[in-house]
Amino acid sequence: MSRVTGIGQGIGQRLRKAVGQGALRRMDRGAGGGICIAVAAQKGGVGKTTTAVHLAASLAEHHHLEVLLIDLDNQGHVASSLRAHLRGAANETVSSVLLGRDLSLLDAVVATNIPRLSVTAADRQLSSTEAQLAGRIGRELLLRRALVEVRRRFDVIILDCPPNLGLLTLNGLVSADHVLVPCDLSILSLEGVDDLDDTLGNLDVMLGRAPELLGLVHTRVDRRNKRQNATIRAAVAERYTGRVLQSEIGVNTDISGAQLVGKTIFSARPDARGAEDYRALADEIYAALWPVRRVATPAA
Repeated sequence: MSRVTGIGQGIGQRLRKAVGQGALRRMDRGAGGGICIAVAAQKGGVGKTTTAVHLAASLAEHHHLEVLLIDLDNQGHVASSLRAHLRGAANETVSSVLLGRDLSLLDAVVATNIPRLSVTAADRQLSSTEAQLAGRIGRELLLRRALVEVRRRFDVIILDCPPNLGLLTLNGLVSADHVLVPCDLSILSLEGVDDLDDTLGNLDVMLGRAPELLGLVHTRVDRRNKRQNATIRAAVAERYTGRVLQSEIGVNTDISGAQLVGKTIFSARPDARGAEDYRALADEIYAALWPVRRVATPAA
C-alpha cells in the first residue's frame, strides 16, 4: 500500500461508522442560537485564517447573515487581515472572558465596515491564557459557556482556531456545531487531518458528542500541477466520501495583496479569481446549513 493511499485510510471508515450510528451529533445551540463553525487545521500555511476571514465576510456581505468572527490564535491575524475594515476598538479581550472575570464576550467584539460582520479584538495574551487555564475544572467548556449569549445575537459564529491541538483549539471544537478543515494538496496536510479526526473521536467518547465535520476544503491549489493534484484528490475523496467540498481555493496573488492592505479580496479585488473561489465556498456552505432560508424581499 502506498503512503498516499495508506495515510488515514481508517479515518473515512471511522467517520462513516460514526455518521451511521449518529455519533457525530450537532451541539446544542441554546434558545434562538446561531450556528457555530470552527475552522481548524493542524498544519500551518494552509490558509486557515484566510479561509475563516473570507467565509465570514462572504456570509455577511453576500448572504445577509449576522456574523461574528472569533480569533482564538494569539498571532492576531484576523484583525491584521481586516485592519482596514475595523471600526473602533473593544473594551475587553477573549482572554479576559475565558479567565472568568465576569465579563461578556460581547465586550470583546469590534464592528467592521463590512455590513453585518463583527470580529473579536486581537489578543496577544491568548498564549499565556492557555497555560493559566490548564489547571481549571471544566477548562474545555469555558468558551462554550461564553458563547451562550453570543449565539442569541448572531446568526453564525466562526472560530479561527490555532494551528495546534492545544486547549484553545479544544475549546473551539467543543463549542462548535461544525468543523471546516482547510487542507492543501500535500501529504503533511493530510496527516494533520488525521490528528484532528482522532481528536473529534476522543471528544465524542469523553463528552458523548462532537461537532459535525462540515467538510474538507482544498486550499492553496496550484492548478498547474494537474497530475499531482489529481493523485492526492483521489486519495482524499476515497477516504472522505461525501465529505470533501466541491469548492477549491486556488493560489492567487491578489489574496496576498489584499492582506497587505488589510482588506478582504472582495473589497480589494472583487473580480479576482480568489474572490470567485471564496464566494463559491460560502455559497456551498450556505446551501448546506441554511437550505430553506430566504432573504426577505419587500412586499409589492
